[in-house]
Amino acid sequence: MIQMTRLFYIFIFLVTMTAISCSREGTGDKDDASTITIAGSTSVMPFTEKLAEYFMLDHPDFVINVQGGGSTAGVQACLNRTVDIGMSSRNLKDDEKTLNTITICNDGIAIVVHPNNTINNLTLEQIRDIFNGRIKNWKDLGWIDRRIDAVTREEGSGTRGSFEELVMNKMEIDDGIMVQDSNGSVKEIIATDPYAIGYISLGLLDKRVKGLAIDGIAPTVENIKNGSYLIVRPFLFITNGTPGEKVRLFIDYVLSNDGQTILKKEGLIDIM
Repeated sequence: MIQMTRLFYIFIFLVTMTAISCSREGTGDKDDASTITIAGSTSVMPFTEKLAEYFMLDHPDFVINVQGGGSTAGVQACLNRTVDIGMSSRNLKDDEKTLNTITICNDGIAIVVHPNNTINNLTLEQIRDIFNGRIKNWKDLGWIDRRIDAVTREEGSGTRGSFEELVMNKMEIDDGIMVQDSNGSVKEIIATDPYAIGYISLGLLDKRVKGLAIDGIAPTVENIKNGSYLIVRPFLFITNGTPGEKVRLFIDYVLSNDGQTILKKEGLIDIM
């Protein structure tokens, strides 16, 4: 009887342990998993996602969640301590400078049109006048008699903030201009509308859209590095205070030769 009782408890123990094991496997939980949450700039997001993929291959015990929301949302999330890392594609404002910033690379802002557009060069003043509404027709720029379909980013976007700072020179962007909530959306409109013009991250430039020269200077990595192309902004990681060990490990990877090589291959300007 005692032997049967002992066997019964052993059976119950084994069943319980099997159930716990199956439960863990079903949820995908790992006792030793380290989770890093990152949110903010939709410009920085796709490159951070790629970096996270490579990092997690070498560190399978890490889970890195990357979300968008815009640079301002990333800064606010960092201030509220709801993320480990915020992403911003603009410099911090005075009231945000209590946060810690790490420049992971630099990025040019390319002014883009459809490949069928015959214009290859505009002055900075002409671009400013398009986006403040003074120039509304392509014929005023030497092309056809057709309204300009200008596209801008939404308020709070780091790309828009940098564009306003580097191009608009304190002039307002016209309220009548179409607004999109990501670089990808702007690019898609330009790629499908022969009469459109917008601005996107240099890292997204490809044959589907044409990057215009500004005052004769083409938007290239070489021209950014030699200082001749001036529409350039930083890509920032932001932390609230000194990063913890697990966050520091990922940041160090991004700043390493391997991380910078990935960003360079994506068309961004490394900081090495």
